[in-house]
Amino acid sequence: MAILLTGGMILGLGLADTIYDAGYVVVDGDRIAEVGPAAAAPSGRAFDEVVDFSGRLLMPGLVNAHTHTPMTLFRGLAEGVSLLTMDGWYNTIRLLELAMTADMVPASVEVACAEMIRTGTTTFADQYFFMDQVIPTVERSGLRAALAYGIVELNDPEARDRELAALDGFLETINSGETDRLRGWVGPHAFFVDNSPETMLAERAIAEKYDTGLHIHLSTTGEEDAFCAEHYGTTAVRKMDELGMLERPVIAAHALTIPQGDWGILGECNFTAAIAASACMRAGAEAAPVVGMRAAGINIAMGTDNVCNNNDYDLFLEMRTLAKLASFREGRPGALPARDVLDIATRGGAKALGLEDEIGVVAAGKKADLIVLDQQEIGWAPAGANAPFTALVYSVNGLHVTDTMADGRWLMRERRLTTLDYRAARARQAEDVKRLLALAGRG
Repeated sequence: MAILLTGGMILGLGLADTIYDAGYVVVDGDRIAEVGPAAAAPSGRAFDEVVDFSGRLLMPGLVNAHTHTPMTLFRGLAEGVSLLTMDGWYNTIRLLELAMTADMVPASVEVACAEMIRTGTTTFADQYFFMDQVIPTVERSGLRAALAYGIVELNDPEARDRELAALDGFLETINSGETDRLRGWVGPHAFFVDNSPETMLAERAIAEKYDTGLHIHLSTTGEEDAFCAEHYGTTAVRKMDELGMLERPVIAAHALTIPQGDWGILGECNFTAAIAASACMRAGAEAAPVVGMRAAGINIAMGTDNVCNNNDYDLFLEMRTLAKLASFREGRPGALPARDVLDIATRGGAKALGLEDEIGVVAAGKKADLIVLDQQEIGWAPAGANAPFTALVYSVNGLHVTDTMADGRWLMRERRLTTLDYRAARARQAEDVKRLLALAGRG
């Protein structure tokens, strides 16, 4: 299918950072075939669809590098608790997880995917269990995703053997699928907190077998470093390096308390700190040293975390929070420029998932993962003075998104979802929550 989009502003991002005040894009199948000024748009050529996006802005879709989509089921059920501590997580979310059943997962995943599509996310990295229930809904959504099978061992050898076998089967299934939109990752919940070194080594071996990465939580409160200092006489990062964990791609959610002395090690590895600024603030945790880690060569991406911690999927709001929190932490304005924040939300996430050659940029040859925002809505004025980078980070939000495309397919057109039924999913989820609370003894 060939689509011509023409007339509006194009924000290419990427290293070239091309901007057209009025431009055009040709989408052919799942890729961008042409990009240029509107005056050079092809005429006399037949297209399956022609879209005039005058008065709007077209840019790469955003990448949510850390979330747990089934956990929309728990939204509002962990208020006033820090889920970044072992105690807070176990005594709230983990107890609910032990009560939930597999059939509660699909509706909540559909709600999560719909909210991401509606607010401009086209790719996400998930980490959870019940992945057999997650995959069909994500496939139907049309989103691009790296799905990590979550492992929580808690020093139970039977759980270890069961989960490692399930992980192997999951990766065998998902990575032999027909689409390249969905890829499987290994998802240890958190090294040194609830997984043993024996499990970690087995997870690394499975990641090597399937040539994939590790999606973890790291340095949320310093628990890992305290554990490693007591048992190994070193930091968590240095112990991970010793075990060979850093030889695989690693997405580390939060990364709030990594010692500065370890930044150089991580800057030389295929390591990404997935910053979830809203979740960090709501938990009362310290801010991630994003500016310092970027200067040390560490790739930075952006995530929402689960929506018990956040509680929404709008990455535009997350960009705003991250930018302000960086200035607050560093004690100076503009510590993380708006243009850099946009890079974190697009190309940084693409690099984290090994997709930097495919997404995160509006350029010929790239995958057609695009979003369109209405510049006639509030937040953009005055025209010419309010530069698009600043407006996107500080003035607008995901509800300005009118259209979302992934792999050359419309997932939302003129603010109407095309692949998912959000209202029906919400209704099913509401019934699931009632059953969950009854099973957890909270009904």
